[in-house]
Amino acid sequence: MVAEVFYGFRANSLALLADAGHNFSDAIGLLMAWGAWALAKAAPKPAFTYGYRGASIMAALFNAILLLIAIGGIVFEAIDRFTHLQAVQGTTVMWVAAAGIAVNGFTAMLFAQGQSDLNIKAAFAHLAADAVVSAGVVIAGLVMTWTHWLWLDPALSLIVSAVIVWGTWGLLRDSSRLALQGVPAGIDHEGVKAYLCAQPGVDGLHDLHIWGMSTTEVAMTAHLVMPAGHPGDGFLHALTETLESRFKIGHATIQIELGDGPQPCELIPDSVV
Repeated sequence: MVAEVFYGFRANSLALLADAGHNFSDAIGLLMAWGAWALAKAAPKPAFTYGYRGASIMAALFNAILLLIAIGGIVFEAIDRFTHLQAVQGTTVMWVAAAGIAVNGFTAMLFAQGQSDLNIKAAFAHLAADAVVSAGVVIAGLVMTWTHWLWLDPALSLIVSAVIVWGTWGLLRDSSRLALQGVPAGIDHEGVKAYLCAQPGVDGLHDLHIWGMSTTEVAMTAHLVMPAGHPGDGFLHALTETLESRFKIGHATIQIELGDGPQPCELIPDSVV
């Protein structure tokens, strides 16, 4: 990133500066992901009964927002350059971008595993996109050297910006969903509901909630109406084991109700939280 900034100004290349901005935001995102990972390992406290697992969600969300802010500045400068074309040193752009391919490509491979974690998935996607973008900058530098098309540099910066937005949108969507305690992507809400309702002795289900405690851990609560009475700990153990193995829900809390009281549970309506 430092090399791209230095040579971006030296070569007067907005495309290199755009790539540097992307790399900078990725570096900040990786630092935030590392900090969130460290916080997630902290023990729960009375004021934070889940610990700091939610820090990984915040890191992913801030990473996406940071990327979009950086892109806004790049797009603004690129549009201005179309009306004020400037000479660019295509050879310098080529060599620096080529180095970016090697660095980003190698680093992306370090994150090829662990794609179930939203932060790791985002890091891999961003680094892989960086390598592809750097390849495009190399080609653009070569074309500019041959043709002296000055408009190609701001045009490429807009393409780089579009690639970054395309790659960031999914991260922003998923992290925003987790931050709002939505059902994590990949979790079959209706499948979980059908599974619980199909259990022997279950006459009703309500107050079903599924949310992400972190970017890798999913929690669930539900009320099961079982008129025959509490089925015992063995039933609950089997239920939670299946929820984890089949639906990837590792923290399930089940409340058993008989449904025979004079006043029904106030949380039965789906509209009540």
